[in-house]
Amino acid sequence: MSSQLIGVVAMAGLLGLILLRVPVAIALALVGFFGYAAIDDFHRALIALAGTPYDLTDKYSFTVLPLFILMGAVASKSGMSAELYKAANAIFSGARGALAMGTVGACAGFGAISGSSLAAAATMSRVAIPEMRKYGYAESIATGTVASAGTLGSLIPPSLILIIYAIVAEQGVPQLFAAALIPGILATALHLVVIWGYGRIWPDELPAADSMPWSDRLAAMVGLWKIFVLFGIAVGGIYSGFMSPTEAAGVAAFVAIVIAFATRSLSVRDFIDALLETIWTTASLFLIVIGAFLFAYFMALTQLPNALGNGMVAMGAAPWVMMLIIIAFYIVLGFFLDAISMILITIPIFLPVAVGAGYDPIWFGILVLLVTEVGLITPPVGLNIFVIRGQLPDVGLGNIYRGILPFLWAHAATVLALMLIPALALWLPGALY
Repeated sequence: MSSQLIGVVAMAGLLGLILLRVPVAIALALVGFFGYAAIDDFHRALIALAGTPYDLTDKYSFTVLPLFILMGAVASKSGMSAELYKAANAIFSGARGALAMGTVGACAGFGAISGSSLAAAATMSRVAIPEMRKYGYAESIATGTVASAGTLGSLIPPSLILIIYAIVAEQGVPQLFAAALIPGILATALHLVVIWGYGRIWPDELPAADSMPWSDRLAAMVGLWKIFVLFGIAVGGIYSGFMSPTEAAGVAAFVAIVIAFATRSLSVRDFIDALLETIWTTASLFLIVIGAFLFAYFMALTQLPNALGNGMVAMGAAPWVMMLIIIAFYIVLGFFLDAISMILITIPIFLPVAVGAGYDPIWFGILVLLVTEVGLITPPVGLNIFVIRGQLPDVGLGNIYRGILPFLWAHAATVLALMLIPALALWLPGALY
C-alpha cells in the first residue's frame, strides 16, 4: 500500500473515530502514531510520540495561550460583559432592533477580551436573551443573534483560534491579528445590516426601542473604559511593536486582575474559578495541539498534501476554483467538527495546496477562520447553538436554527468580500509589518 493511500485511509479512520465520539486529541494522536508506524516503522513512531509533547510545549509561542485565556476568564467573572452590553444598547437606543444590535456590538467587544466564540455566546446568552425576551423580541431572532454574533469572538483580535493557526502554520501572531481586524469589523457591520433589514421586513419581531438622552448614553459608555484599556494593551501593544504577543497577553491579564479587584467586581472565589478555568482550557488545548502535530508529521510523510495540490493543478483548475472546493469541504466538515479541530486536522493538508496556488498563508488563515466559524452555528454540531441551549433549556432548537438563517448572508458576504478583495486581510499587516 502506497503512503498516499495510507493517508487517505487514515483520514477516513480519523473522521470515523470522531463521529464515534472519541475525543479529538486521542483520535489525532492514534491516527498519527499508527499511520507514522505504517509508513516508517514502529520504533520511529515511538520516538515521534515521545518527542512531540516536549518539542511543542517547550515553544515560547505557546505561552501566549494561557495568558489570553486568563484575561478573558477574569473579564467574564468580573462582569465586564454586562457593562459592555449596557453600553452597546445605549449606543443603538432608539433604533428598531436596538437590543439585537447592542448584542452584536457587545459580542464583538467581548471577543476583543475573551478571544473565544463559545465564551461570547455563553456570556451573552445569560445577559442579552432575557432582555430581548422581556421587550417582546421573537425568540428565534433573539437566540439567532447571540449564536451568530458569538462567532465574532474568534475573529476580533485577540483570537485563540488564530494563535493556534499561527502555531500550526508557523505564521506570525501579530500579522494574523492585524489581518483579522478589518474582516472582523466588516462581519460586525454586516450583522447590523441583517438586523436592520430584518426589522424592516418583520417589524413585529424586532420592537423599536425608546431613545435615550445623550447624557444617559454617555454615562452608560463610561463603563467601556475597562474594555478599551485591555484592548489597547493586548492588541495595541502588539500592533505598535512595543510588546511581543506573550508580553502583551501577560500585561493585559495582570491589568484585568488589578482592575477587577480595584473596582470590587471580582471576589477571591471568582478569581480562583478563573484560574481553574484557565488551567482546564489550556490543558485541553495543549492536548489537542500535541495530537494534531503528531498527525501533521504523519501527513508530511504521506505526501498527500502535495499530491492533492498537484492533482488540482493537473485538472487545470483555476486557483479560485481550488479555494471554492476547500471552502465547500470546510462547510461540510463543520457539520461534524468544531473550528479548532477542523483547523488542526486540515491545515497540514490544505495550507500547502493554498500556498502552491499562489495564496498568502496569512490571508488563507483568515479565510479558514471565517468558514470554520460558520460550523459553530450549523447543525448537527453547532456548538454555539448548544451553548445557548445549555444556558436556556426552555428554548427550542428549531427557533434557534430559524433565527440563524438570516445571518448566514452576513457570513457568506464576508467570505465573498475576502475572496474578491484580498487586501481586506493583507493591507493592515503589510502596512504595519
